[in-house]
Amino acid sequence: MAPSHGPVPPPPEGTEGPGTEGPGTEGPGTEGSGRVLSAAEHDEYERLRRAAGVRHRRLRSAGAVVLLVLALLLAPLSVVAAWVDDEVSDTGRYVQTVAPLASEPAVQEVVTDRLTDRVVAAVDVEAVTDALTRTLAEAGAPPGVVEASESLAGPLRSAVRGVVDSTISRVITSDAFQQAWEGANERAHAAVVTMLTGEREGTLRATGDTIQLDLGQAVDEVRQRLVDAGFDKAAAIPDTDRTVTLFETEKLDSAQNAMRLLDIVGTWLPVLTIALAALAVWTAPRHRLMLLVTAVGVGVMMVLLLVALAVVRRVYLDAVPGSTLPPDAAAVIYDTFVRFLRDSTSTLLVVAVITALTAYLYGPGRGARAVRGLARRGTGAAGRGLSTAGLRTGAAGRALAEHRSWTTGIVIGAAALTLVLWNHPTVGAVALVVGVALAVLIILETLAANAIHTHTHTPAPPRPGPAPAP
Repeated sequence: MAPSHGPVPPPPEGTEGPGTEGPGTEGPGTEGSGRVLSAAEHDEYERLRRAAGVRHRRLRSAGAVVLLVLALLLAPLSVVAAWVDDEVSDTGRYVQTVAPLASEPAVQEVVTDRLTDRVVAAVDVEAVTDALTRTLAEAGAPPGVVEASESLAGPLRSAVRGVVDSTISRVITSDAFQQAWEGANERAHAAVVTMLTGEREGTLRATGDTIQLDLGQAVDEVRQRLVDAGFDKAAAIPDTDRTVTLFETEKLDSAQNAMRLLDIVGTWLPVLTIALAALAVWTAPRHRLMLLVTAVGVGVMMVLLLVALAVVRRVYLDAVPGSTLPPDAAAVIYDTFVRFLRDSTSTLLVVAVITALTAYLYGPGRGARAVRGLARRGTGAAGRGLSTAGLRTGAAGRALAEHRSWTTGIVIGAAALTLVLWNHPTVGAVALVVGVALAVLIILETLAANAIHTHTHTPAPPRPGPAPAP
């Protein structure tokens, strides 16, 4: 049997190994082969490598564009879905939405007029005047007085209306009506949410295909009041049959399924939209440019959503008859109901504008360079001023100067996280967070500039010279 050999050692430096070209051949070797490429092969290799890189970049760009289009199409739908989910499933948010209606003069006037009409209609003015006419005739009043009493219906009705209107107006404009309005809406909305979600708590419950009203709390209160009033036998009122079936419907399951779907869409559609936008930025070959394009696209979609809300408002006002609801009251009701949706859209528009501006300022444009230079000169002057005043940032300032990109990224990320965790942020909240972030960045840049100035202008310690001769 042939003896086994160990691994073949590489040839000595300067000698030609197996499969290599002569010393006159130039070009890099192919991976794993040891053969050196000729000049023509090297050029072909570079051409193929560049073509593959171009194809790769094109694929990434195409994928980023697809993701961006999906994100932009879903952006307005996400805002609307989140708003509807808040209004339908969150009782506190719903009450916060409708609470201002009770203090709107246009709405108060409509409510006062409707209640006054009902009360006046219930008063039989003609019966009063007829009884007065009969009484006067039986008492032997002069014929002129009797005839005059028959024409009192109009003035009497006007007087009744004036008294009723002023009384109802005082009630509607009082704080008690505001509290009653909010309490009624809170109880009604909570009952509907309990019914649609299938929860077992609350007075209005859904059991199978039936809607039931739980009278347990009312029964307990009535029983206790009867006992307190001296009816001791009321303590024997049984606890059974404490629910009353209001109605039965086959559509209840469909309504509950729609509620569950709305809860899922309202929660996860915004998350999906943000994820698609982030993937578009990450996939694109030029991240900063794609971030700028994404921010501009989201801003445009928010503008379109605001325009759509204005168009829907006009259509709604044209569709409501004046006899049903006055135009000013209809406008107030619409504006009140959609104000949170409009606020959310405006907030996202402001965030998109700020994001686009930030992405531009980090770019190579002439305007961006001028702004960065101005900011750098300003913080540099502030840092020199602190150094002149005797303030030294030392190692901390040098660390800030060496890791500017990290500190900037951390501050911007913290600001973005704050807005994400903020419950229903407004334009004011965005302005506050951005202002704080800018202030922190200016302070950090000033401290870094102070460290650079101190290090640059600190004289070096003198070197020891030769010892003097004795």
